[in-house]
Amino acid sequence: MVAGPLEAIADVPWRRAVLTWMLIMLLESLHGTVRELFIAPQIGDLRARQAGVVVGSALIFAVAWLTSHWLGARTRRAQLLVGASWVALTLVFEIALGRAIGAGWERILADYNPLQGGFMMAGLAFMLVSPALAATLRRGRNGKDP
Repeated sequence: MVAGPLEAIADVPWRRAVLTWMLIMLLESLHGTVRELFIAPQIGDLRARQAGVVVGSALIFAVAWLTSHWLGARTRRAQLLVGASWVALTLVFEIALGRAIGAGWERILADYNPLQGGFMMAGLAFMLVSPALAATLRRGRNGKDP
């Protein structure tokens, strides 16, 4: 029998999902600081932000992989709900932080617009699937955690 939406929501370890997301945001904030201070002056702001999405995705996946067993999202649906919650929390965080540092809406939204060179949508799509991908890869061929 397939679990309904309410049962799937109940299967998500929300406290651990939020704690894991907070770790991701800490690492992403440190990464963003390093990018702004050292990388952007060398290669330019847009290219640094584009490269930052790739590096940020690697950081997200590393955290998802390292925490996948502890996280406790056992089903694919629960893993995707965790990823979706990370995406939603990240959008709120990014917009709030951008506005807090005085960035205008045009600058904030440019990161999400591929026509303006923004790769954040790709990064968020990767964030969405990271818990499921990490859990699958962590289980390996035998279907069990190492």
